[in-house]
Amino acid sequence: MTRKRNSISDLRGAGRLATDAVNGVIDIVEAMHYNIANFGGLSRKRGKQRTSGITGFVYRRIRSITGLAGNGFDALMDKLSVIVTEKEPTPEQEAIVAALNGVIGDHLVETNNPLAIPMQLRRNGKTVTTFNQLLEDGQGKSIVLLIHGSCMNDLQWTRQGHNHGLALEKDFGYKPVYLFYNSGKHISQNGQELSDILEHFFIHTSDELNLVILAHSLGGLVARSAYHYGKEREHQWLRHLKKVIFLGTPHHGAPLEQTGNWIDHMLAKKPYSAPISRLGKLRSAGITDLRFGNILDKDWNRYDRFVRVGDQRTPVPLPENIECYTMAAVINSLSSKLGDDLIGDGLVPLYSALGRHNNPGLNLTFLKNNQSIGRNLKHLDLLSNQEVYTTIKKWIQS
Repeated sequence: MTRKRNSISDLRGAGRLATDAVNGVIDIVEAMHYNIANFGGLSRKRGKQRTSGITGFVYRRIRSITGLAGNGFDALMDKLSVIVTEKEPTPEQEAIVAALNGVIGDHLVETNNPLAIPMQLRRNGKTVTTFNQLLEDGQGKSIVLLIHGSCMNDLQWTRQGHNHGLALEKDFGYKPVYLFYNSGKHISQNGQELSDILEHFFIHTSDELNLVILAHSLGGLVARSAYHYGKEREHQWLRHLKKVIFLGTPHHGAPLEQTGNWIDHMLAKKPYSAPISRLGKLRSAGITDLRFGNILDKDWNRYDRFVRVGDQRTPVPLPENIECYTMAAVINSLSSKLGDDLIGDGLVPLYSALGRHNNPGLNLTFLKNNQSIGRNLKHLDLLSNQEVYTTIKKWIQS
């Protein structure tokens, strides 16, 4: 949870990732070569599509060279790390690594790449390791936990000079703490890990402490998953949770990922385009979970996540006996079927952000006064718009 990253480990991780990427492209190109050489794939065999003869020899040589380059890079970085002073990552580095984790974070974990972000609670960009640090030496009785969305990090809650967490501290005394995590992992994996971390921090606290969760985008799904697994495991941190506020959360998925899955399906049907479909399948588990809004293990572990299947989710209602609020953003100033249900805030359609679904079992029943729609707003505007913050303040005070 507290593993340190630095410039050397980031560079080593990037080098290994580049080697992985080169080998991935080689596989795609060779597979296309294989299909062409075998009459458009009519005589294809199962398994990896490897060419033979001189062509096969060439591809094998390329793989061996990239492998040596990768091993040499790792060895060089190990030596450099001994003599180069460790430096804290810059905000720019943090943003790049967060985006990379969002896109291929599961691959980074599977390959033990140093670029993989370990989940942690942070304040001012620094990891929080003790409960007293959460409350800044034990002062205060209320904490707001801010959970970022896909491809983002805790530092990006500050946008256009505004930070909801710092504003709530100034206006109401809430101590802000920020979750920093690998958004490319399955949402259910992050949800379980978050519940365990909160249990570690809150297990010995008094009943007077109040916890509010403020979650943006995918972070709202992580929060719902954490609540579900916390309840299943009888975690004590749930006693302190009073409110959950969702900002632009795709409770029922996002059309962009649904379209991506359709493209995967269409490309895979033709022998010439099938190798290219592998490029789309590089995207992370966290992104494919956004197809319908999967928040449980059993929503995804029963089938290949790239296979085109319908909504397989197990219905999960909103947290019980906890005030839940949701805000949706819409780019268009006027309501319309196209603008609200397809475009929404550019990433999340209106119905998904409000939790509405035609299936009564999947429909999330937010109270009327606990819903808000912000027009002329894009997805990231939910982090900085003053009208959004005014609504958050109203909900905090209610």
